[in-house]
Amino acid sequence: MSRLTRPSLLWKIGISTSVAITLLLAIAGYFVQARTQQQLSENLETQLRGNFKAYESLWSARADLLRSLSTVLSGMSDVRAAFQTNDKATIQDTAGEIWKRVSESSAIFLVTDPRGEVIASLGGKFGTPRRLDVVREAIPRFPGQSAGFALQDDGLYEFVVTPVYVQVQTGPELLNVLVTGFPVDQQVALDLRERTGGSDFVFLSMGRVVSSTLNRDETTRLAHEYHRSADLQRIGVAGREFAVLGTPLQDISGVPVGDLLIVHNFDAIRRDLDSLQNQLILIWAAAVIAGMALSVYLAGRILQPIGQLDRAATLIGMQKYDTRVPDGGNDELGRLARTFNDMCRSIQAAREELIRQERIATIGRLSSSIVHDLRNPLASIYGGAEMMMDGDLNQSQLKRIAGNIYRSSRVIKDMLQQLVDVGRGRTEAPEYCNLAEVVGAAVDLQTPAAETQGVDILCTVDPAIEIPLEPGRMERVFVNLISNAVEAMPDGGEIRIASQRSEGSILITVDDNGPGIPASVRERLFQPFVSSGKNGLGLGLALSRQTVLDHGGDLWIADDSTPGAHFRLRLPA
Repeated sequence: MSRLTRPSLLWKIGISTSVAITLLLAIAGYFVQARTQQQLSENLETQLRGNFKAYESLWSARADLLRSLSTVLSGMSDVRAAFQTNDKATIQDTAGEIWKRVSESSAIFLVTDPRGEVIASLGGKFGTPRRLDVVREAIPRFPGQSAGFALQDDGLYEFVVTPVYVQVQTGPELLNVLVTGFPVDQQVALDLRERTGGSDFVFLSMGRVVSSTLNRDETTRLAHEYHRSADLQRIGVAGREFAVLGTPLQDISGVPVGDLLIVHNFDAIRRDLDSLQNQLILIWAAAVIAGMALSVYLAGRILQPIGQLDRAATLIGMQKYDTRVPDGGNDELGRLARTFNDMCRSIQAAREELIRQERIATIGRLSSSIVHDLRNPLASIYGGAEMMMDGDLNQSQLKRIAGNIYRSSRVIKDMLQQLVDVGRGRTEAPEYCNLAEVVGAAVDLQTPAAETQGVDILCTVDPAIEIPLEPGRMERVFVNLISNAVEAMPDGGEIRIASQRSEGSILITVDDNGPGIPASVRERLFQPFVSSGKNGLGLGLALSRQTVLDHGGDLWIADDSTPGAHFRLRLPA
């Protein structure tokens, strides 16, 4: 698997830390934005309620002014005398001049009889109504003053009703009624907006718009969507969102006759939120980049000892046991580094001790194997020499014994030379040899032992095969295979040696019908010092396979369902 599909621990830590930082900052930004929006909404509601209090203060001041003026006028003797005449001209001449001096130009001043019939109109743009219903509504509260909103001639007004009494023999008697007030018109809405910091005002009455500082479409939509409530409402109009705080306008008896809406749009809040969101995004992006860089840097510093341990472990896997890592500090990684170094020293010491012991054991095994392999030819030499010294032998017997001594001496010489060659890694120069002759020489050497144990050796190697070989070494390979087979069949048997050409190589088969190779040693058969039920410690097959490998071929044991051992040699043709 490539490094791209297997990210390092550094990147895993960096990415996981960056994801965590990103999520935390995103959550924090969300809560900050939500909290800011909530705070701005609360501030807007506070501002609207403050504007509402300003409206109440302003409206109360105007109502108090009307009350005061009405009280003053009703208490003036000449004004009361004029009221007693019930003459419109007299009342206008007497009270009208005073009213113009003390009141605002838009203020209304009416004089009615106790039934609400208008006697005189002294100020304001009110027309000439014949009767005021507001007077009849205020009668239950006489002799006290009453104030409230009222609809009159399709207009909305705020009235203050003041009864004027005269003293007669039977007690105070209601003479006339002073009605003062202000019309709720466009100018009133504009004055309120100017005096309360820019909020818009809408006056509603009986479902229709009385006056408004907004445009007509926005006012109509707000009037349609608004429902009477003391809570702040959010109403969307033509892609804009408005905050609306309303209050009912009550008449003298306390019944709502209209509503006052204080309106503020959310454009400023939305701009503030958009600006805040942009700033949060920039801060979030900068924090993520900085957090990622810092986390990767810190993770790299923290993981540096782990990287050293990883590289050192790789070198240990390559058997470089003298590898060491810096000890580091006193933290967990420092203690791990010191433990790793102690482990390396222990492995190195144990390996050196194991090599020393293995060398001693190898010397012992090799000595035992050499002694075993030399015992038979030395015994033959010793026996022949003894017979030559002690016996009276004829010429034929001497020649036969001398031949045995020669062959045994040659076996010893070849064996010692093979050990020297293997130890020094030295080989002979190959020469073209007849394969059948090399195999035949090995068969001739093993025939006496085979005949003694009743083993037949059948060789059918093609005499036409000639390949480059080291004849001495290859002869010992076949000698070893044949001698192993003969030794494995003490009660007799058969050994078959054959050859065939196959895909540019020569395949030689060496089969016997003996007990075969036990499964316990089959996988380790060509390792040094591996044997199974035979004398010696098993160097022969290991050296034989190495010889075949040196010739560019291979030696292995084949899987066969028939009984016995089945060896295969492949040599380049």
